[in-house]
Amino acid sequence: MNKVILIGNLTRDPELSTTNGGVSVCRFSLAVTRRFANADGEREADFLNIVVWRAQAENCAKFLKKGSKCAVAGRIQTSSYEAQDGSKRYTTDIVADEVEFITSGARGGDGDYAPTEPKREQNTKQTAELQEIEDDSLPF
Repeated sequence: MNKVILIGNLTRDPELSTTNGGVSVCRFSLAVTRRFANADGEREADFLNIVVWRAQAENCAKFLKKGSKCAVAGRIQTSSYEAQDGSKRYTTDIVADEVEFITSGARGGDGDYAPTEPKREQNTKQTAELQEIEDDSLPF
């Protein structure tokens, strides 16, 4: 199984591009704070490369920016390529299946997020009274 779930802050603005086939791809880096402090009492962070595809890539480029907090669920993917100097380079990326925008608010005209008050819905439905059910009538 190859499954990763991360929550962190973008270290740079997302970069949106398209493949030769016209598929959108967005790349950004996510700083994820480690759970425990080091010997100096500081909590270090890991900086992970995230790759998002298609419509979700376009949404990430539109709504995320440096400093935005988001959650990413996906998989780890490693690959290699030959650099211009002939050396072999290795990369490790997180290919996102899901991206959840945690920073609240919408982007304003200047690119900053303007906090908004969350909408609270009134519960107008009456709670139904619970009735006891015999164990023999359950389908499992």
